[in-house]
Amino acid sequence: MTDDARGTRRAVAETDLELGDGRTLHVYDTGANDGDGRLAVFWHHGTPNIGAPPEPLFPVADQLGIRWVSYDRPGYGGSTPNPGRNVASAAPYVSSIADALGIDRFAVMGHSGGGSHALACGALLGERVLGVVSVAGLAPFGSEELEWFAGMTPSGVASLRAAAEGRAAKERYEASAGEQDPGFLPADRAALSGEWSWLGDVAGPAVEAGPGGLIDDDLAYVSPWGADPARVIAPVLLLHGGRDRVVPGSHGEYLARRCPSAELRLYPVDGHISVLNHAAAAMAWLREHAQGG
Repeated sequence: MTDDARGTRRAVAETDLELGDGRTLHVYDTGANDGDGRLAVFWHHGTPNIGAPPEPLFPVADQLGIRWVSYDRPGYGGSTPNPGRNVASAAPYVSSIADALGIDRFAVMGHSGGGSHALACGALLGERVLGVVSVAGLAPFGSEELEWFAGMTPSGVASLRAAAEGRAAKERYEASAGEQDPGFLPADRAALSGEWSWLGDVAGPAVEAGPGGLIDDDLAYVSPWGADPARVIAPVLLLHGGRDRVVPGSHGEYLARRCPSAELRLYPVDGHISVLNHAAAAMAWLREHAQGG
């Protein structure tokens, strides 16, 4: 059980799903006993986080009839590591979880690198995906139409450039990097000290066993996704802070050009965390646009 923002109690069922290759995914579900009528939304977590669904959004989820389903990406929390996974690997994971839970169609939503994984699901799972929300998500690496590192904080550039050099370089970087400036704005820090302090609850456990999940994530971000956002047929909403120095707003602008079904909401004064203050409105958009859920 967990306390939501109204002080009420919401059950989050946690289970381990056995995959056909012997690995497991640790799965979270807020609606296992809610019956029919709720829209299942798969939450895709950022880096480095575990996959617990976003508690600050539980009240609006209840109002909108949304059931959160999520999972720890491989290498985080209770999910078996899968070195070499790419962003597209989220699609078969989500499909397997949905099948196991008896969910036919669903929407997807993610923050930061989780937004990229949500878009990959939209691209690869076709009509099974009813809608996509990406909040401060990275664009695919290597496009000639986007200066991918432009506007990122120096520590972020160094971390991702190390990943671009390969696993050994990234492992050396993580072993020696130490404390770094994440590039948060005062508005981000205000969000982290308020409603979105929850992010601290999912970041700490993500690195308790070491940086393996983070390394696998960053290697995936600077490698071919294995999925093209242009192939998403479901409605897409992109949220981005205009002052984001972790994932600059140019990534959202590129994705909006690339996705024919996308709407971009660019908030000029927001950063990487404070943009989450608009997530409740995005969920209302998702509920409206995800017909058939």
